[in-house]
Amino acid sequence: MAAQGADPAKEKQDAKAVLTITELCDDYLLSGVATKKASTLVSDRGRIERHIKPLIGHVRLTDVSKATVTRFMQDVAMGKTAKDVKTGHRGRAIVTGGKGTASRTVGLLGGIFTYAVEAGLMSENPVRGVKRYKDKKNLRFLNYEELIQLGEALREVEANGANPQGVSIIRLLILTGCRKGEIENLRWQDVDFDLGFLRLPDSKTGQTIRPLNRAARAVLASLPRYQGGELVFPSQKPDRPYVGTPKVWLAVRASCELSGVRLHDLRHSFASVAVSEGSSLPVIGVLLGHKDAATTAQYAHLHDDPVRGAVEKVGERLADFIRD
Repeated sequence: MAAQGADPAKEKQDAKAVLTITELCDDYLLSGVATKKASTLVSDRGRIERHIKPLIGHVRLTDVSKATVTRFMQDVAMGKTAKDVKTGHRGRAIVTGGKGTASRTVGLLGGIFTYAVEAGLMSENPVRGVKRYKDKKNLRFLNYEELIQLGEALREVEANGANPQGVSIIRLLILTGCRKGEIENLRWQDVDFDLGFLRLPDSKTGQTIRPLNRAARAVLASLPRYQGGELVFPSQKPDRPYVGTPKVWLAVRASCELSGVRLHDLRHSFASVAVSEGSSLPVIGVLLGHKDAATTAQYAHLHDDPVRGAVEKVGERLADFIRD
């Protein structure tokens, strides 16, 4: 090669100068995530450390292709990164893989490669054009009978000495459709009792205003206000929010035999009741604080009550014509 005018040593040196995917991920986490929320970054770091780096972290950017991404996605889907990791004194991180995880991780990888293209580190994004698995989102929601059971369970655990803050947070999650973090981190200055709104300065979709119904206002009005505290639900340290809701939820769930139902499913349930009561998707989007109409569209067929109500009306009208 040298006799033909090439410079093998320089080519070798240039190849070493090309970033690996691991190095790109580290650079991305330092310089490419300024607009991401802290909770999103936790998920991103988990996917990078548990899936991306172990499988393709050693690959240099010049060697990445659509085939690389496709093989990576298939490996995650088949569980090649599955493991049970001890984290800290008592913590555990159970990594399972699967098609949903594979699709979401490839989505993150696409964002990382977009950052690389914009930084001039790659000429094109190899994720573009890769067909991902359909991500089956869990849209579990409670029907009316289950909601009644849940109300009874809340009263039962409250009478048995469950933390009243956790109980109140769960009630507000049911009545507002808010995310757990939005209620746990709520401050009194964000609650407008006069106009009936929550003014959330830092929700998942940024600053947003959520209307409060009368029942939710009543729950908030019944709460004690701690001397000098800004948080509606403070922990033993007044400047930090209460975070014991999941523990209370386990007790509530066990009391009403709703195994597998998550706190976030209360948000889906709020949306399903809104659909069943005839609310339009744009209105539901405002109630839930969605920015993207496509996010709200997933609730369109959660509940069959509107369809059932429509078919009953049609049936009654047609029956008038054919009745003897």
